[in-house]
Amino acid sequence: MNAPSGRAALAKPKPRTSTSRLSFLDWLRGVAAVVMLQGHVFHSFTGKEYRDGSVYILSQSVGGMPPAIFLFLTGVTLAFLMDSCERKSLTQSERWVMALRRAGYLLMLAYLFRLQLWLVAWPKSPFSDVWKVDILNCMGLSIAALSGLSVFSTSERIRLGAVLGVAAAALAPLVSALDFSGFPALVKMYLAPDFNYFSFFPWAAFLAFGLSFGSLLRVVREDNSERLMHWIALLGFALILAGQFFGGIPFSIYPKSDFWLDSPALTFIKLGVIFVALAAAFVWNRWVIRDRWNWLRQIGTTSLLIYWVHIELVYGRWFWWWKENLNVTQTLGVAVFVVLLMLYLSLAQTNWAAIRAWLASPRLRPAATGAEAD
Repeated sequence: MNAPSGRAALAKPKPRTSTSRLSFLDWLRGVAAVVMLQGHVFHSFTGKEYRDGSVYILSQSVGGMPPAIFLFLTGVTLAFLMDSCERKSLTQSERWVMALRRAGYLLMLAYLFRLQLWLVAWPKSPFSDVWKVDILNCMGLSIAALSGLSVFSTSERIRLGAVLGVAAAALAPLVSALDFSGFPALVKMYLAPDFNYFSFFPWAAFLAFGLSFGSLLRVVREDNSERLMHWIALLGFALILAGQFFGGIPFSIYPKSDFWLDSPALTFIKLGVIFVALAAAFVWNRWVIRDRWNWLRQIGTTSLLIYWVHIELVYGRWFWWWKENLNVTQTLGVAVFVVLLMLYLSLAQTNWAAIRAWLASPRLRPAATGAEAD
C-alpha cells in the first residue's frame, strides 16, 4: 500500500480529543447525579402532607432529566468505544463483539443490582422485583440494539445515530398502543412505554442521540469545539421551542399519545435541554474551572457506583424511620448529607490504591511487645 501524499495527510487531520477537552462531560454527569440524588431523597423522605408544595414539585420536575442525560452520555461513551475500535483497525465482527460485550456488561450489572436489592430487602420484597426494567437494563438493551452501527465509520454514525434516535422517539406512541397480551410480561416491560419502567421506547432515543453526538466530537477538531457548541446550544433552544409547539397543538398524527409518557415532543424537549446543558457545561469547564479539581466532575467520574449505593441507602431499610416522615427543610438536610456522603464515596473509589497503601503502612501497625521483639 502506497503512503499518502503530504497534501492528502493535511487534508484529513487526525482530530484531537484530549481528556481536558472532554472533562465537561464528566461535569454534566455529576450535575445529573446530584439532581438525581436530591430527587430520590425528596421522593423517599418527604411527608405526604408536603408533596403538594412548590419545593417538592420542583424537585421531582427537574428530577426527570437525569435519566435522559445518563442515557445520552452512555451513548457518547459508546461512540468513543466504536471510534477507538475503528482506529485500532479491528475487523467489523470484532468491533461488533466489543459493543455487544459492553451491552452484556451493563445487563449483567442491572440484574446483579436488582438481585442485591432483593436480598437486602428480603423477605419484604417479592422476587419479581429482580426483573424490574431499570435504567441499566435500558442501557444494555439499547447498546445491543445499536451495536450494529460499529461496522460503519465514525462519520457515518453521526447521521445514523440521529436517524435511529428520531425513529425510537417517533415509534414510541405506536408501540404503546400495541397489544402485548400474548407476550411475556418482561417483553412488554422492555419495549412498551410505562411510567414504572425504563423501556426501550422512547428512552433508547437518548442513547442513540448521544452516540451521534459522541461521533461528532471525534470528528470535529479541538479548535472548532467552541463553534460546535454554539450550534449545539442554538439547536437545543430550537428543539425546546419546537417540542413545546407540537406538544401543545390540539391535533396529532397518532391515534393516541400521552405527552408525559410516549410523546416525541417531550423527547425532543428533553434533548434540547441536554444540548443547552452541554454547551453551558463546555463553557463553564473551559473558561471558569478549567483543569482545577471540581467536586461535580469528581462525582461524575463515579456515577455508576453512586447510583448503586444511593438507591440502597435512600429506598432500602436504612433510615426507615425517616421515610415519608420529614418536612421540606429536614428533607433538604438529608439530601445535602447524602450528596456529601456520595462525594466521599467517590473520592474513596478514585483514591482506593492510595488508601490501601496508607492502611498497609508500617506506621499503622501495632508496636511489637518485648517478647515479640526478642
